[in-house]
Amino acid sequence: MIMRPGQQLLLPANPVFIWFTLLGALSINMFLNMGLWGRAAWVPDLLAVVLVFWSVHQPLRIGVGVAFAFGLAMDVHQGALLGQHALAYTVLGFFAISMHRRLLWFAVPTQAVQVLPLFVSAHVLLMLVRLISGGVFPGWSYFLAPVLEAALWPVVSVLLLAPQRRAPNPDDNRPL
Repeated sequence: MIMRPGQQLLLPANPVFIWFTLLGALSINMFLNMGLWGRAAWVPDLLAVVLVFWSVHQPLRIGVGVAFAFGLAMDVHQGALLGQHALAYTVLGFFAISMHRRLLWFAVPTQAVQVLPLFVSAHVLLMLVRLISGGVFPGWSYFLAPVLEAALWPVVSVLLLAPQRRAPNPDDNRPL
């Protein structure tokens, strides 16, 4: 693969670290839903951000099936319509995998702009399923969540790629 100038060569991602971050994001989501804000509409879905991140960076390890399973876990936790988050996360995973090669050519801030439509479409899909099943419109603050998720993309990118950036055997005389 041809790399962009200035792009750092990364070590392979540890599967244990990938699963730890996904389970950690699920735990944080569950905590945020029970915490101070309750189920506030504007709270970003950290699990969706981490799922999209790993679907972009490790599409052979984290795919649509993993997104579906985590979506079911979120449905059960929130007491939502079973399959609501599973559908949204599956769509997120599919589109993240389909655009992963193109997305990795851009800098991280540009990536955040390009994943914003993914997050908006997932939230619109969640809202449509909720409205079709007899729910109420959550308000316009609901559309603040995808913007916050896209704003979290650079932070998540730095944090989740940090273990891959270290040199396996650091040496002052070796440029890699």
